Amino acid sequence: MNITREDAWELLNEYVKSESLIRHCLSVEAAMKAYAKKYNGDVEKWGIAGLLHDFDYEKFPSLEKHPFEGSKILKEKEYPEDIIRAILGHGNHTGVERESQMAKCLFAVDELCGFIVALAHIRPGHLEGMAAKSVKKNLKKKGFAAAISREEIEQGISELGIDRESHINLVIQALQDISKELGF
Repeated sequence: MNITREDAWELLNEYVKSESLIRHCLSVEAAMKAYAKKYNGDVEKWGIAGLLHDFDYEKFPSLEKHPFEGSKILKEKEYPEDIIRAILGHGNHTGVERESQMAKCLFAVDELCGFIVALAHIRPGHLEGMAAKSVKKNLKKKGFAAAISREEIEQGISELGIDRESHINLVIQALQDISKELGF
C-alpha cells in the first residue's frame, strides 16, 4: 500500500483535536523534510514520520501507551515499517533503538522543535531573525520551557553526529518556512 501525506494528514486530524499538538506535528514534519533533503532521504516518507510521531498522544498520553498504541494503528493501516520504527524510537522510554538516519533525525528534532516554537512565542519577531545563538542562550535557562528535555536535545545532536549550531539552524530554517502554518 502506498501511503501519502494526505493519508497521514487525515489520520492526524482523526486523532488530534489540539491545535498546539497539530502545530507541533507540523513543525516536526517540516524539520524532518529538511533533514531528508540533507541526507538524500525520501522527503515525503520522512515528513510523514514527523507528522505522525505524536498522533496517538491525545488519546494515549501515558508513557506506557504512547507511541505503542499509535504504532499498532499504523501497522493495521499498513504504514511502512521504517516509519513505525522511527516513531517508536522517538522517545527513550520505548527502548527501541534508533538505527536508521530517519529515526535518529526524528529523535533529534522532536524536543528542539518544541523549544524553538516556545521561544518564538516570546520573541517580538517570532521565528523571523531567530538564530542558533538565541536558542543556545535560552536552552541554558532551566525555567524557560522547563518541560522540554535539554538532555534529549543534546542526545539527539550527539546521535546524529552533527554540529550543534548547524542542527539548530537547520531546524529554525525549516520552521521559518512554515511560520504561517505554525500560527505566526
